[in-house]
Amino acid sequence: MAANSRLTVAVHVLVWMALVHRRGRELVTSEQAAESVNTNPVVIRRCLGGLRDAGLVEVRHGAGAGWRLARDPGEITLLEVLQAVEDEPLFGLHRNAPNPKCPVGAGIRPALRQAYDEAEDAARSALGRTTIEDMLRETLAAPST
Repeated sequence: MAANSRLTVAVHVLVWMALVHRRGRELVTSEQAAESVNTNPVVIRRCLGGLRDAGLVEVRHGAGAGWRLARDPGEITLLEVLQAVEDEPLFGLHRNAPNPKCPVGAGIRPALRQAYDEAEDAARSALGRTTIEDMLRETLAAPST
């Protein structure tokens, strides 16, 4: 199974926008952001739409169109970004109900739900303590590969 990368792409775009803003450019295009992420601008536009709906970015239409952060990067948490781009739980249960006649099938969902709820609470707590500014600082301090 492939991991969902919507949060990763959204954080990448916001961190990149914070860096670009720090360097003096107010607006960016989805094409420019797509170049940093190395993906199609359509993917970036979908991502930015969710971030806009959540009040994390703003768009300017018409001449000189582009996107910008709606708030200071130190005020945007990764939890807010997650909530803007992801409407599914972090951990999913079986798509189809397991066999209720099997001892494992009958009890696995409640057991997993408890473990997953605890893990999701911990993850959300950590994401709520981490900002886009934190990610920018860590990104710039990371060694190049």
